[in-house]
Amino acid sequence: MTGTLNVRLAEGDDTALAECFRTHGTLIRSYLRRFVPPQDVEDLQQIVFAEVWRSRHRFDPARSLPAWLLGIAHNRAVDHLRARAPRTVPLDVVADPAGQDGRTHGDGVAERDQVQRALAELPAPQRQAIELAYYGDLTQREIAERLSVPLGTVKARTARGLRRLSDLLTPVAA
Repeated sequence: MTGTLNVRLAEGDDTALAECFRTHGTLIRSYLRRFVPPQDVEDLQQIVFAEVWRSRHRFDPARSLPAWLLGIAHNRAVDHLRARAPRTVPLDVVADPAGQDGRTHGDGVAERDQVQRALAELPAPQRQAIELAYYGDLTQREIAERLSVPLGTVKARTARGLRRLSDLLTPVAA
């Protein structure tokens, strides 16, 4: 058979596939390198050219051969990547993420629970002053205005409440 590589390939000329590989193999290899691990490039290149031969009857010789080859290479690269098992790490070797203070999230949850239980043991006025200061992010002056009590009262409630919280949260030495 004579004619261009495109025509010969579409007509099923055995030598056309070898010539296509020699002419465009480097292009396909370079394209595949962008998507698949280096150890898989040659195998995938062989798969691409096997696909080229199997689907040669669908190739239109009037169209661009390199574009058609790259389309096949792209599809095979996607198939290859989808078939790979995702990299997983056992949960027991993964540490809990650290919070802003450097401690793990699990530590923070346990401590928050302890603080909430200790706050519940405080008298309501002390608990209210502390919650507005720490959770409401209000100054003592703003707390006094909100509660309609003197500033000194807010300071006293906060001081007594914090002292009591300290006693409740400090582990007793055995």
